[in-house]
Amino acid sequence: MAKKQLEITLTRSVISRPKDQRSTVKALGLNKIRQTVVLEDNPAIRGMANKVSHLVSIKEV
Repeated sequence: MAKKQLEITLTRSVISRPKDQRSTVKALGLNKIRQTVVLEDNPAIRGMANKVSHLVSIKEV
């Protein structure tokens, strides 16, 4: 059985955001707007994506 994955895309800028949100976006592997990463779906990644949900778009793959 294939593991579920999340496709996370940075849609909004991290300029003038709190340091913890900027760090979370960087930890997800996102640097530029419209950059997309595919990560394994687990509670840690879900929590990070939820914390910055207003800056990213999330799609299950």
